Amino acid sequence: MHVFTGILAILAYFFNTLFWVIPIVFLSFFKLIPIKPWQTAISYLLDGCATAWISVNKLNQNLVANTDFKVNGDEDLSLNDWYLVISNHRSWVDILVLQRVFNRKIPFLKFFLKKELIWVPLLGLAWWALDFPFMHRYNKAFLARHPQLKGKDLEVTRQACEKFRFKPVSIMNFVEGTRFTQHKKQLQNASYEHLLNPRAGGMAFVLSAMGDKLHKLLDVTIHYPQGTPSFWQFVCGKVQHINVEIKVFSIEELIKNDIFAADYFDNPEQRAKFQLWLSSLWQQKDQELQKLTMSQK
Repeated sequence: MHVFTGILAILAYFFNTLFWVIPIVFLSFFKLIPIKPWQTAISYLLDGCATAWISVNKLNQNLVANTDFKVNGDEDLSLNDWYLVISNHRSWVDILVLQRVFNRKIPFLKFFLKKELIWVPLLGLAWWALDFPFMHRYNKAFLARHPQLKGKDLEVTRQACEKFRFKPVSIMNFVEGTRFTQHKKQLQNASYEHLLNPRAGGMAFVLSAMGDKLHKLLDVTIHYPQGTPSFWQFVCGKVQHINVEIKVFSIEELIKNDIFAADYFDNPEQRAKFQLWLSSLWQQKDQELQKLTMSQK
């Protein structure tokens, strides 16, 4: 029965995605008209398509998976604010959870993508149309050979984010950089029980590129009482409960209290201060996950 449920759910996801990709790709061509008010209006229509896609996915989850979601901290969210959203990362299911929890409560979630992903058939064009920022990141070895390009990746990202000046947006960042496993935890020698070490660089990159546009930071903690599920287990209806805790921070306050500054990448003292703050935040998150885990026993 679970196998039948999973196949039915995956088919529903597939046809729902195909249904909404078509109008998104169609509308994307109208964004080529270089008139800002026109492009902004088309962006609202495109986000509307993406929001409807998530809403149908939620209906699919309710009918097939029937998972109980317990969410705390989502009371004072708004579609009219600019957000940076960070979260722990346990499974590919996390993305479905985040989309469901925040759908129609904050602007449609955007992910920073590697620039190479724009060439993915249909989806690359859809991501571009939906204003997913494509990142141009240079590693230290490359910059050592080409020092004249230092800061160029940040400037390109700032330019890519200029469109967000005209309409609210939510940028998603998995601070750990990868999904949690015990093996990865041991390789990192992580000082947390349920988390990997947070990486401040990616978050700082977003804040540096968009800090004057972003209003609030949402720190999300996702907990699976039955253990980390696979996507297949989720669509089969085997995930009975999911807990989501949301904390809201003012980005203006982070800057005012000198926790973050625009010169993060050039100021070692500033980097240490921000990394210490993020480590403290992650320590609190780890303690919360431990309490949730113990409460299930």
